[in-house]
Amino acid sequence: MLSSEAVTPPPPPSHTTTSTKHDNEPVDPYTYQDGFGNHFNSEALKGALPVGQNTPQVCPYGLYAEQLSGTAFTVGRSGNQRSWLYRIHPSVMHRPFEPYNAGSHGIVGTFDSRTTETTPTQIRWLPFPISEGLDFVDGLRTIGGAGDTALKSGLAVHIFTANQSMDRRAFCNSDGDLLIVPQQGRLDITTEFGKIMAAPNEIVVIQRGIRFSVALPDGPSRGYILEVYDGHFELPDLGPIGANGLANPRDFQTPVAEYNMESGVEWSIINKYQGELFVAQQDHSPFDVVAWHGNYAPYKYNLAKFSVIGSVSFDHVDPSVFTVLTCKSAHPGTAVADFVIFPPRFEVQMHTFRPPYFHRNCMSEFMGLIRGEYEAKKGGFLPGGASLHSMMTPHGPDASTVANATTRELLPGRVADGTQAFMFESMFQLRLTKWAVEHKQRDHDYYKAWQTIPITFNPDQI
Repeated sequence: MLSSEAVTPPPPPSHTTTSTKHDNEPVDPYTYQDGFGNHFNSEALKGALPVGQNTPQVCPYGLYAEQLSGTAFTVGRSGNQRSWLYRIHPSVMHRPFEPYNAGSHGIVGTFDSRTTETTPTQIRWLPFPISEGLDFVDGLRTIGGAGDTALKSGLAVHIFTANQSMDRRAFCNSDGDLLIVPQQGRLDITTEFGKIMAAPNEIVVIQRGIRFSVALPDGPSRGYILEVYDGHFELPDLGPIGANGLANPRDFQTPVAEYNMESGVEWSIINKYQGELFVAQQDHSPFDVVAWHGNYAPYKYNLAKFSVIGSVSFDHVDPSVFTVLTCKSAHPGTAVADFVIFPPRFEVQMHTFRPPYFHRNCMSEFMGLIRGEYEAKKGGFLPGGASLHSMMTPHGPDASTVANATTRELLPGRVADGTQAFMFESMFQLRLTKWAVEHKQRDHDYYKAWQTIPITFNPDQI
């Protein structure tokens, strides 16, 4: 049977939402289920979910039951993640995997002296140009990372640029979870769990093993990706902040079931496995899940909904108060990776140097800019570009920001309006790919940003 029919679910029940327009972005056409880490139930056909069990002898509508495990079976209930998918074809119905673009793709999964380089120098890249003739998968390039996918230890930072939608191609990452940050152009993402529309100033998390395809409704697109090899992203603990604040669980959105019955046509399934790409062919759509339930599912979040915490008296608080999501390590309070933003907010601190302070950190800091001007470096740090301040490498506001911050009248006011900068922070020391080190957009004059900071020391005056 040849059918390209995509079947949409019935009107949403009360626990789902349809995204509305915000920040002058186009309306999101899709429906979502609200909440973070919930056990969701979703069916595109009424009665498609089995009642009272996961694997009946024959599933409703003649579907097949398939479990997708995001953690080991024996992980405790508080951390166990898995979902049951009820689909037209079992996902095993594909031909053998073969190498895809072997030796020519831009992805790295093992970060050692054979594949990468290292430097403690502060590095900045001007906006990465958008490649011609590439879709999301072919436009992926690794900036740097640490660890080894085979050992499920470490992380990677990638850039994607694309100007073509994926046509009957799906991507699956066996190496870790992807946190995707669109910077230019919306991403219309079809997943096995349903559809997600992600605009700039939103993020999407797609966990290990979930198949997805990316279309580009606005044309050329660019963005950033944080990949973690061990664990999953979770909300940071709030401690004395209390029960509310930062990224609130109710604002995360997970798609609802929607299936595609297309069969009798070739689909390519591209799998990232141990940092290499492989492709398998199959004669049906991988997005034929009619119903699903579980707590292992992709989600999106609008950064404009972040509830900012800050100082209302004096001093610049540590940037950890801007953490949206964290992937914890085995060391309490230390992250494999944090996703941190610097959103629009009020600043009211008195007798205070208000910009981000000068800093040497036991963590690595990779920064990107979605839009606007970053408050600590106006000019050279541009949307679509990036910077890396490695472990214990000094960094801080540039000379013009220092001059303004030390002479301005400290009135209550706004900061970062129209801007959204973010940071991937990690306990690991990052090594850089040759592509990133030698890229033509690398700003070799970045160090000059600090060379004209005025020296105002006077031993005769306090």
